Amino acid sequence: MASKVIHAFYTDDDVLMHAVKKVKEAKHHIEEVYCPFPVHGLDKAMGLSSTRLAITAFIYGCIGLSVAITMMNYMMIEDWPMDIGGKPSFSYIENMPAFVPIMFELTIFFAAHLMVITFYMRSRLWPFKQAENPDKRTTDDHFLMEIEVHDNEDALMQLLAETGAVEINISEK
Repeated sequence: MASKVIHAFYTDDDVLMHAVKKVKEAKHHIEEVYCPFPVHGLDKAMGLSSTRLAITAFIYGCIGLSVAITMMNYMMIEDWPMDIGGKPSFSYIENMPAFVPIMFELTIFFAAHLMVITFYMRSRLWPFKQAENPDKRTTDDHFLMEIEVHDNEDALMQLLAETGAVEINISEK
């Protein structure tokens, strides 16, 4: 069974922020807001929880650091120790200052590449995926607020009209 949603269009991001706050005060659930550019504070106004991507970036950086330490210890100390510039190659600790740039670079490399993969998987952006945007105007100059209808259609449309919506449509999801 398809559910009905109301699409309210706005032309100004400040009016949109005011409308989101009014709709949340009226205890309506906003499914999604489509914007042509990021709107500062919109996630907080919608009541979205904070992201955990920073935690995953830290974990990926730690994985990169561990790989770097393991790789350098194996290559430069155990497998093929070399005397470069008179530096001893008997232990990893003695040579660690020379390995700091490699550790830094691999930490950033792992964090950056694994974060890109995580972002695409989390947001379900697969190759050749069709856009889920309900209206093409939201990629140019309009903002769209999508609210699911639960037998409160008239009151919700009245509320959205009061908040400054330039267009209000009802469609099947």
